[in-house]
This record gives sequence, C-alpha cells and structure tokens, in this order.
Amino acid sequence: MPIDTDPIHLPNNQYLWLFFRFSGRLSRVAFLLTFLLMVVVVSFPLYQFMRVPAESLAGQTWSVLFGVIFVTFLWVHIATSVKRLHDMGKPGILAVSLFIPVVSIIVFLILCLFPGNPGPNQYGRYANSAQ
Repeated sequence: MPIDTDPIHLPNNQYLWLFFRFSGRLSRVAFLLTFLLMVVVVSFPLYQFMRVPAESLAGQTWSVLFGVIFVTFLWVHIATSVKRLHDMGKPGILAVSLFIPVVSIIVFLILCLFPGNPGPNQYGRYANSAQ
C-alpha cells in the first residue's frame, strides 16, 4: 500500500494529534497552514475587544475569550513546532528557541523554509504522521 505523503491531507481522527500532541512529524505546508489558522482565530477576539470599551461587559468577555484562545493556541504552536522539528530530525526541545526574541523569527523561518527528512527518521516514517 503506498504511503500518502500529501502535505495537507489529514484524516478527521488526526486533528487532535495535529493540534495537541507532540509525537510524530509535520510537513512545512501543514505547519504554515496551522500557523495561519492560529493567527486568524487569535486575531478575531482581539479585534472584537478593541472595538468595544474595555470596561464594558462585552470588553471583559472578549478579553477573557482572547486569553483562553491565546493560551490554547500557544500550546498548539509549541506542539506543531515540535513535530516540525521532528520532521527535520531535530529534538523537540529546540522549540524553546521560539521564546527567545529575534532568534524566534529566524527559527520560525527555518521551520517554514527548510525541508524535512525525505525518508523515515527516529520520530516517524513520514511527514504528517504520528508514527
């Protein structure tokens, strides 16, 4: 049976793995698309918060919603970065570099631009897989 290496095809049961787990590998395209989704989702409550007075009930509600979504997607960003590093054959602990000013921009560009290992590595058989 051929291995499906389509970079953006994930069966429905793998979305939990994609967003919240640290095992496996992730391709450049899936990493970048996940990051773009994250930016859009986090930006919406922030935009809504900025439209209303901060002291109002709506302002407080949007503020809390933004905080919850931000923390959730911080986890998602770390999980996808670890899987992307795994695809490149690097240990996931290097994701800590995403919290160092200036270095984080360079690391993010490396994760987006450099290809992963073409064949199996110690973190999995192929990209976009928990195996």
